[in-house]
Amino acid sequence: MKKVLLIASISFGAIVTAQETKADAPAADTVKAWSIQGQNTLMLNQAAFSNWVGGGANNVGWLAGVNYNLTYEKNKDLWENIIILGYGQNNTQGTGTRKTQDVINLSTNYGREFAKSWYFSAGAGLQTQFAPGYEDGNNPEAKKISNFMAPGYLNLGAGVTYRPNDNLTVTLRPANARWTFVLDKDLQTAGTYGLKNDGDSSLFQFGFLGTAMYKLKIMENITLLNTASVFSNYLDHPERLVLGYSGVLSMKINKYISTNVTLDLLYDHNQIWKTQLKQTLGVGLAYNFDNGKKRSENKDNQGWLKK
Repeated sequence: MKKVLLIASISFGAIVTAQETKADAPAADTVKAWSIQGQNTLMLNQAAFSNWVGGGANNVGWLAGVNYNLTYEKNKDLWENIIILGYGQNNTQGTGTRKTQDVINLSTNYGREFAKSWYFSAGAGLQTQFAPGYEDGNNPEAKKISNFMAPGYLNLGAGVTYRPNDNLTVTLRPANARWTFVLDKDLQTAGTYGLKNDGDSSLFQFGFLGTAMYKLKIMENITLLNTASVFSNYLDHPERLVLGYSGVLSMKINKYISTNVTLDLLYDHNQIWKTQLKQTLGVGLAYNFDNGKKRSENKDNQGWLKK
């Protein structure tokens, strides 16, 4: 009888201990450190004419692109990676094929939080294009003015990042190295994209770089993504700022069909002493995905990505 009581006491104690251990165990962390958000788009446009007295030329065009944001957030670490690729063409009767969109934009930024929403950060960015560009509407028989990595811009710097939520990110880099590459030998002449001498393939600059991104939800199915940048070269004419702005207005029709309007503005005295403007409009297929809930506070403002 004593043995039975002893065994029962030991078993009861083990059960109670196990329950206490289980109760004291911390809850599993189900929030993912990595989150991936992105959009794949294919926009189409077409016009056809037959005996139309108002005139017009048959044309068909397409524009494809991807926009990915891969973010790692855990404790005080924030690492954001952005991939933007886009290319489009339009074929018009009588003039042939012309490109309407051509962009490669890759960036990465790592930050370590030192105060609420403020991070010491360092990062890099690369901007260029896929195909040659020509002076007369991308006509291959005209003068070539650009190509892949001609120009290509590489930025590498350190500073601070302010990111109170997913809708706003501001990065200030008082120490930023900027290389302009011109790897097409046909374009390596003095003055082209700031090159100092004939045959040069790159230009080095060091200065201040500021970038900002702001997402605005206008309506339930309409959003506006704004990005802007400013660069000042400490080494030569710091007052000659390189300014850039990009706006993407997305109007969602349903889960797979949307309309995108883009506007790009650029002023760079090393390219041309005028403000450059590019605008596109497209209706077509767009697939958004959002894989992984971020750790940042106030994620409700991204609900539109999940619709």
